[in-house]
Amino acid sequence: MSALDMHACNRLGPKRLRDRDSTVIDSSEPEASLHAIVLAAGESSRFGSAKQLVRIGGRPMLHATVTRAVEVAGNSVFVVLGARAAELAPLLTHSPASIVINRDWREGLGSSIRAGVSRLPSSCSAVMLLLADQAAVTTDDLRRLVGTWRRQTEHIVAATYGSTVGVPAIFPRSVFGDLAQLRGDLGARALIQRNPDRLVRVPMARAAIDIDTPEDLLAIESPDAGSPP
Repeated sequence: MSALDMHACNRLGPKRLRDRDSTVIDSSEPEASLHAIVLAAGESSRFGSAKQLVRIGGRPMLHATVTRAVEVAGNSVFVVLGARAAELAPLLTHSPASIVINRDWREGLGSSIRAGVSRLPSSCSAVMLLLADQAAVTTDDLRRLVGTWRRQTEHIVAATYGSTVGVPAIFPRSVFGDLAQLRGDLGARALIQRNPDRLVRVPMARAAIDIDTPEDLLAIESPDAGSPP
């Protein structure tokens, strides 16, 4: 076990820490139909440093995103880390979320989705995918997404912003196999596009803002960033 895995194991005790090569430390899972996966394994090459650590509203971006996920999915949250995992894991010391280490993070976003989906328990009927750098998305945005899904649980429920339909999005168990087949830097948007007949759109203007460069932080600070969708 690596030093990072040992640190996380000590922090989580009997909870659900896993990496891609390990077995479940404790097979107990909360009874919950919806789980959430926060994708945070990227290298932040365009940002120049670990963008997940940048403070927005006084908190590191990753911590804020995971907190919002926990507020809508409870303890049923997985955070996929890869590059800079040793720097990022301490941010989640007091979080109920479980850490998944994606050792194939260089392959791209698809590998992180696969890593997270592979850890979903059999009791999970749907999964919400979130990007760690969509820092303007609010808890209320996610609650609207979840509320829409609960009215039609066999559909894909995805955020729309501009001409884009993408994440945050909720996927039913019936497409977990497709999520597990994603490769390279191909994210869940491709799966959304392949299922127009079972897609429900939720307007979410704030999801258009993601933090790829230091200049993108200006969008978060602008008055329009907090306006309703």
